[in-house]
Order: sequence, then structure tokens, then C-alpha cells
Amino acid sequence: MTTSESSGSVVRRILLGSQLRRLRESRGITREAAGYSIRASESKISRMELGRVSFKTRDVEDLLTLYGITAESEREALLGLAREANIAGWWHSYGDVLPSWFQTYVGLEGAASHIGIYEVQFVHGLLQTENYAHAVVVRGQPGAEQAEIERRVSLRMERQKLLFSERAPAFHAVLDEAALHRPYGGPAVMRGQLQHLIDLSEQPNVTLQVMPFEHGGHSGESGAFTVLRFPESDLPDVVYVEQLTGALYLDKAEEVAQYERAMERLRTDSLSPRDTRELINSLLQQA
Repeated sequence: MTTSESSGSVVRRILLGSQLRRLRESRGITREAAGYSIRASESKISRMELGRVSFKTRDVEDLLTLYGITAESEREALLGLAREANIAGWWHSYGDVLPSWFQTYVGLEGAASHIGIYEVQFVHGLLQTENYAHAVVVRGQPGAEQAEIERRVSLRMERQKLLFSERAPAFHAVLDEAALHRPYGGPAVMRGQLQHLIDLSEQPNVTLQVMPFEHGGHSGESGAFTVLRFPESDLPDVVYVEQLTGALYLDKAEEVAQYERAMERLRTDSLSPRDTRELINSLLQQA
């Protein structure tokens, strides 16, 4: 199975969920009533409509009947979407080290046509060298066994293949200058990471900018976030905000718009890609 196929299953799950929600709302049926019809809770219907869980064919059939969808062609189109949505992603093999709330993100990341990120604490995962990623994981997972550390690093390296794939997304990263100064793994590791950033910034699909200390306050004051856009016209942009024990997936138009405005201001106020390379190169010479 290709990465695009398995990542596409997440998109199909979200698309199916949104279509089921529209059908339910158009019939004036509550989530509670819909849940009752498939022997499930209101919260289960909510998770289905958000694309957060897999779909049982029987449940989808029962919901379509409840919503008055009787035309065989329309039912089959949605049931086919349900079957495609249940394809397991490549990342499921990393389930032992991958939190359930992050699995959705990995699928969305792989399906996105444009990824915009702002990162403060460290270099973003898609831009990390293996040695730097190892140092980050060790710092973030104190006491973890070596095998677990290696699995987490391997997962991160697997995700990075996306940037070099045939359908690589446009990746626009804004790193706070703090991420370039905070040492992970010692001088040699940091030198390797800085050089890697310079190399990646030359990739045609990668745009890298740094928000310099000298700028002072800026629109990224609330912390790191990611904006994901998709080629499917009926899939909304999604903002991903990671927390210590979970994550927020925002897709309401007004919330997404606020983050997109913040991202645009970050890009405007940050160093240009050329000046960013010059700054990173100067830090590399000092390292």
C-alpha cells in the first residue's frame, strides 16, 4: 500500500463523517437518536461525524436508512467510501509508540497538499536529522527504553519521506530563532541539524523562514501550530495544536481563519528565505 493510499483513508473517513452529519442535520435528527438507531452513544455519532473512528458497514447502512437514503447508487457511493476509509495506514504498525490522538494527524499530514507550521521549542519533526530527533525523543521521554526510543525516531524518519514523495506537499515552515539556539544532542548534532536545514531549504517544495529575536513580540504568541490544506474541495482546512496529553483539531471556518491570519503575519514579519539561510549559516559557523 502506498503512503497516499493509506493517508487518503483518513481523508475519506472525514469526508464520509461530514456527509453523514449533513444528512442527519438535513433530516432534523439528533445525534442521540442516530446513536440509538445503531446501538451506540451520542458521543460515538459525534466521533464518526468528525472522522475520528473507523466505520462499520452495518452502522453506515443503518444510518443511511434512518436518513431516508434509499437510492442504491447513492447508498453504494457512501458505503464504498466507508470501505476505503477503513484501510489501515502505514503508521498503525507504530501503534506501540504512537498516541491515538496523533494517528489522525499523521494521516492528515500525509494527505495534505499544503502544510504550514510555526514551531518554537525545537526544529519541526519533518525537518529533523536522525541524531537530532534521537536527542529530542530522549529529552521528551525520560526513562524510555532504547527500543522505544528507536521506534519513535524511526516513525519520525518515515514521516519525512513525505517531503520527497511524488505528491510532496508545499511545506512552509516558520521556526522561532529559539529553536536554532536551544541545544539538543551536543555541538556535533546541532551542526548537522543546521546544515540539514540549509539543505532542505533548497528543496523546491520547502520554504523555510526564521522569526528572529530582534523582531520582539509577534503573532505566534500562543505557541506552535500547524495549518493543513487538502486537494479535496469539500475537505476544510484543519489547524492542529498539540498539547501535552492530546491535541486539538480545529476546522471551524472562523477559528481556522484566525490561525491563517496569524500564520500570514508570521511569514510577513519573519526573515525572508534567503536571509534565513544566511542566519542559519552564520550560526553554523559559530557552532
